[in-house]
Amino acid sequence: MQEERITPASARSAGNTGYAAAVNGKVTRMQDVELKEQARMPTGLLELDRVLGEGLVPGSVVLLGGDPGIGKSTLLLQTLAHMSVHLPSLYVTGEESLQQVTLRAQRLDLPCEHLKLLAETQVEQILAIAHHEKPRIMVIDSIQTIYTEMLQSAPGSVSQVRESAAQLVRFAKQSHTAIFLVGHVTKDGTLAGPRVLEHMVDTVLYFEGEKDSRFRVVRAIKNRFGAVNELGVFAMTDKGLRLVSNPSALFLSRYDQSVSGSVVMVTWEGSRPLLVEVQALVDDSHAPNPRRVTAGTEQNRLAILLAVLHRHAQVATFNQDVFINVVGGVRLSETAADLAILFAVFSSLCDKPLPSDLIVFGEVGLAGEIRPVQSGQERLREAGKHGFKRAIIPKSNSPKQGIEGMQIAPVSHISEAIQALRDWMS
Repeated sequence: MQEERITPASARSAGNTGYAAAVNGKVTRMQDVELKEQARMPTGLLELDRVLGEGLVPGSVVLLGGDPGIGKSTLLLQTLAHMSVHLPSLYVTGEESLQQVTLRAQRLDLPCEHLKLLAETQVEQILAIAHHEKPRIMVIDSIQTIYTEMLQSAPGSVSQVRESAAQLVRFAKQSHTAIFLVGHVTKDGTLAGPRVLEHMVDTVLYFEGEKDSRFRVVRAIKNRFGAVNELGVFAMTDKGLRLVSNPSALFLSRYDQSVSGSVVMVTWEGSRPLLVEVQALVDDSHAPNPRRVTAGTEQNRLAILLAVLHRHAQVATFNQDVFINVVGGVRLSETAADLAILFAVFSSLCDKPLPSDLIVFGEVGLAGEIRPVQSGQERLREAGKHGFKRAIIPKSNSPKQGIEGMQIAPVSHISEAIQALRDWMS
């Protein structure tokens, strides 16, 4: 339970409400609306531009969330430093001092001669200074530290975050200022604060990465001006974040000797294919209920696939512990990983390695059928660029003219896929 004091209507800055506001409204036919194409502003980081939809839209509000220390402030400081060379920019910090931000910029060798800083947490003061400075891009780091004098609750509370974000969004739309909001996350990785915060902004980005890895991934969960589930890959160095030109090579770990339980698949992230490695470990279970553990994919999906493997391919795992891992911290959300998971399980169960030049993808249905996935030819071309010579794919995704240098085995049922795999394993 949390107390939320109701502010009198006279203290609010929203102006007229109720029927009075409705009278002043105007109904417009859609064909009479003037459409003006707004030029996007490049951020200076190609991977971030890809996630945003080829640049930043004037007047848009972007919410960036991630674990503490993942690099959210570093990413936005680099972005604002590059954009301040051509556009007036303002970096508002509520968690650090101006000296801390300046020291970080100097350590990263950023061009910050034109970048303006502000250490303030009251949203009314921030907006008053922004009206005077008229920046084109503004960063609020972070929204949980901002408060409004209209409410008496503490900064970071639900009411403070909601009202402060509402005023910032209103300012962005009226002044055509692009605003980045930094948001904290909870223990389970979701954005902290009211859920309405994600509905108010135009774009929601998640900054992800393993603690023991220097690679970082920016993923778009919501984007009104571009494609969702777009992916941007960075590498954290002593000079800040650097772009990763070949993300597929990042998520592939090749071995000197072939190992069982490992297979490479092509997943589709946003507008491009990525090659990722799926690993499986199958071992005898000494418990009444065998374990089903996944890292990077859905656990319930694994249970369904194992049942299909038993029912339609006569490969039983009911007395085995099954562990699935997606290398590199990538999370596979599409069903095209079904065939790769089953092949990795089959390879670990038989303790036989799969061919090192094999690529697979495909959705598996409950009847054992192999269903097609989107952009099949683009996935095959991406695999061919990385030296893969063989592929087991859904029959409906089989290219009409084939792929040069690649042997393709189209399958329509899980039993056919297992038989084709056994032929190549022998």
